[in-house]
Amino acid sequence: MNPTPTKPPAPGGWSDAGTQALAEALKSSFGLVRLALVVLVVYFCGSNFFTVSQNERAVLLRFGQPVGRGEEAVLGPGFHLAWPYPIDEVVKIPAQQILSASSTVGWPRELRGPAANTPPPRLNPVLDGYAVTGDGNIIHAQAQLRYRVVEPVRFYFGFTNAMALVTNALNNALFHAMAQFSVDDALRLNLPAVKERMLARVEQLAREQGLGIVVEQLDLVTVPPRQVKAAFDQVTAAESELHTKVNEAQAHANGVRARAQGEASARRNAAEAERNRLVAEVEAEARYFLDLLPSYRRDAALFTARLQVETLGRVLTNAQDKFFLPARADGRPRELRLQLNREPARLKTESPAPAAPEHKH
Repeated sequence: MNPTPTKPPAPGGWSDAGTQALAEALKSSFGLVRLALVVLVVYFCGSNFFTVSQNERAVLLRFGQPVGRGEEAVLGPGFHLAWPYPIDEVVKIPAQQILSASSTVGWPRELRGPAANTPPPRLNPVLDGYAVTGDGNIIHAQAQLRYRVVEPVRFYFGFTNAMALVTNALNNALFHAMAQFSVDDALRLNLPAVKERMLARVEQLAREQGLGIVVEQLDLVTVPPRQVKAAFDQVTAAESELHTKVNEAQAHANGVRARAQGEASARRNAAEAERNRLVAEVEAEARYFLDLLPSYRRDAALFTARLQVETLGRVLTNAQDKFFLPARADGRPRELRLQLNREPARLKTESPAPAAPEHKH
């Protein structure tokens, strides 16, 4: 039995199969495109949100320019919304961070190698930084500045390199302050005043340039040139010895002055006490005289006799022999003759008891 022959495909059948395959391919591609579009939409919606932590702040840049002005442009902690890059760009900056700047002038370059302890015989102005003091001397100075940014938009986006401007202001303040003081003040005697002048100069320049910073601390180190450091050390040692001698002399002078003042005070106190005693004694005698004056006025003779008796009684209190010679009526003096033994009288002593008679046998 012969099999039934198959019919060849119609002339348009190959075209329909290709069209169907193309349609299926396009359908798969459209599915991938739709999936990509969904992913792009999800990414677009998700990238609109960003977070800012507690220890940082953020500034939103739209086409390279900050959104808002001043404090309004600074975004605080929390969730925020932004267009994806390249429309918006989020720049995060530290909050209340203390930045530092070091002076790049006034200090010699670091010597390295075996010759580090042997300074060159001459100071090279090209390689060795230095500052000139008000009295025309050369010293080396180095400053360290710590500051805080209070206007981040102004500081980070208002200048090409604000940190370089701070360093330049510090260098300017170093030269400016050194030119106001002598070398002795800048090295030893008045270094705090030099720091104050530098700090004021930095704050003035930062305010004039609108850097938006607040200076927290300024450290300053000054040293004499290495080539003449030995001479400066000798001067410092001589001044130290001078201060020691002056302090010793001052201490000795204070001791002598204290002793003299103590002795003078003691003498004044003794004189005051003697004066008070004499005044009290005179006042007492005056009162005694005034108390006796009425009696004397009433009867002068009786007062004199009574006063004489009182005086004799007081004088002759301890006398063994007493003689009284009353005044004569005619006013002539009385004569008193006393017979005195040529030898003083001997005191009587007890005679010894007689011895008992001996009995003879």
